[in-house]
Amino acid sequence: MTEVPDVNRQVVLVARPDGIPAPEHFAIRETPVTVAGDGEMLVRNLFLSVDPAQRGYAADVNNYVPPVPIDGVMRGFALGNVVASRHPDYTVGARVMGMFGWQDVAVSDGSDVMFTVPDGDAPLSAYLGILGFSRITAFFGLLGVGKPAHGETVVVSTAAGSVGSAVGQIAKINGCRAVGITGGPEKVALCTEAFGYDAAVDYKADGLAEALAAACPDGVDVYFDNTGGAISDTVLAQMNIGGRIVVCGTAATSSWDPPPQGPRVERTIMIKRLRMQGFVIFDYRESFGEAQKHLADWLAAGDLSYREHVLDGIEHAPSAIQMLYQGQNMGKLTIRL
Repeated sequence: MTEVPDVNRQVVLVARPDGIPAPEHFAIRETPVTVAGDGEMLVRNLFLSVDPAQRGYAADVNNYVPPVPIDGVMRGFALGNVVASRHPDYTVGARVMGMFGWQDVAVSDGSDVMFTVPDGDAPLSAYLGILGFSRITAFFGLLGVGKPAHGETVVVSTAAGSVGSAVGQIAKINGCRAVGITGGPEKVALCTEAFGYDAAVDYKADGLAEALAAACPDGVDVYFDNTGGAISDTVLAQMNIGGRIVVCGTAATSSWDPPPQGPRVERTIMIKRLRMQGFVIFDYRESFGEAQKHLADWLAAGDLSYREHVLDGIEHAPSAIQMLYQGQNMGKLTIRL
């Protein structure tokens, strides 16, 4: 039985970042542990997820959700145990993943629960990683939006990250050629040796366009875009007629005020009859179980591999988003409490 701590440590946003959140934008405060009321439960968080979307949560603009208020608990996914419950659908001992925020303990009415962790042999942290939101994002983004056909070429930016590494592997499972774009020789090797990419190119090296063309001799059919910016400008120039661009993230842009200027893509989209579509994973909430079943089956069959980068202690949280955007993590980044 997981014990309830005497105090609740919370990571709060104390200043609005202009770009990527850094340690000075956060503070860790201690508050009393709140008691669950009628229809509520108390969740003791065990792992906190660090995700690119948290940069948008901290920004002073409305995204698909309102920004985190100043002095508010940092919004984020967490995974933990139900330690007290007055909720009819959740019993003490249940393991749940949801938008519980960066804190030791959360009170939940169940609306912020994404899924209940099933019994099985997978480690608990896997449900923030290979069986969690980033992999579910990869599943629906590639198969639901990108719709790759057997034999097509799929290019993925941030290919060694938690989402990108899964996209490449799912592309291979579906009979596609997978080409990754990542930063640095170590991550290039990780893409090809651990995640099964047919080829990977280093965007930090000179000659990205030439390297991408060599890795994609038949052009690009599906581009899973986690970055936007100059990397995506390069990929779009090599798209085939009828290609699809899945817009999952915009990691290359540190600030949208003012909006960045770059190549205009309208004519490329028109001439090549491209389809560019964004998506938000919450749109697929009712189908999470379907994705998890496929992912678990592929994992059991040895078709999926993954890496975790675990930081021990909530004191690492204020610098974790910056670490993610600087590409210092080697695998899905989580914080163990």
